[in-house]
Amino acid sequence: MQFGGALQDDGSHKFPVRIYYEDTDFSGNVYHAAYLKFFERARTEFLRAHDVHHQKLFEEEGIAFAVRSMQIDYDRAAHIDDLVEVTTKIIEMKGSRFILEQILRRDDELITRARVVAVTMKSNGRPTRLPDTLRARFGG
Repeated sequence: MQFGGALQDDGSHKFPVRIYYEDTDFSGNVYHAAYLKFFERARTEFLRAHDVHHQKLFEEEGIAFAVRSMQIDYDRAAHIDDLVEVTTKIIEMKGSRFILEQILRRDDELITRARVVAVTMKSNGRPTRLPDTLRARFGG
């Protein structure tokens, strides 16, 4: 898989992650907060794969993304030296809000799942509708 992962035919994105010592607790299992970093990186690469870049979007349109809420289910533990993969896809877009599903797997084994509610907002911090140009890039 290429650096930054790979966009799939269905619009989802797969992002590989290697588990390092810094990601684990004393037992060698991934510390729960480390999954937030994995999911954040995967969301950023998902956007890049759709030709959406945080800085460019902010500079040109004054729009930023913010996570409004996140629900995480820890089904199994990932361990030091594991190679895992995060799949990210948009499951809903409405107004300024979009919902993403993120699934972290080791081979075919489900490790962790997240449902992320994100919003688009202007530089003044107020929500703004997801522009049609972005909506089209995400297939909506």
